[in-house]
Amino acid sequence: MKHIIENTYVGDLRTSSKHIKSGQKIITDAPVDNNGKGEAFAPTDLVSSALCSCMTTVMGICAEKGGFKMPNSIAKIKKVMNSDPRKIKEIHIELNFEENSLTDIQRNKLESVGRNCPVAKSLHPEIKQNIIFNF
Repeated sequence: MKHIIENTYVGDLRTSSKHIKSGQKIITDAPVDNNGKGEAFAPTDLVSSALCSCMTTVMGICAEKGGFKMPNSIAKIKKVMNSDPRKIKEIHIELNFEENSLTDIQRNKLESVGRNCPVAKSLHPEIKQNIIFNF
């Protein structure tokens, strides 16, 4: 199996992940509330961001296949942690789309595809996914 990511623990509760094909890197730090410096994304932040990125990516694919334009969006993401055991309890995403002329059918299709993206389906069912779509 060919790997796509190389992850290095660099010390002080920090990691560096490198995407092999592109060379792009992501740094993570432990959050302040878990002994870290909080100077970069925490791994659990990336999980929350991955959910939103996956949603909008598959929505874009759906729009392309459907012959319409996926409107640009800005999302606000909030993660809620459980303390014992320490894990993600909830992910809140509010997706705000630029002005558009989508039909109700297109909006409903995009919302359905987004809610059922691969990351959404991969997260444990105990993680509450609170998603708001503002078209």
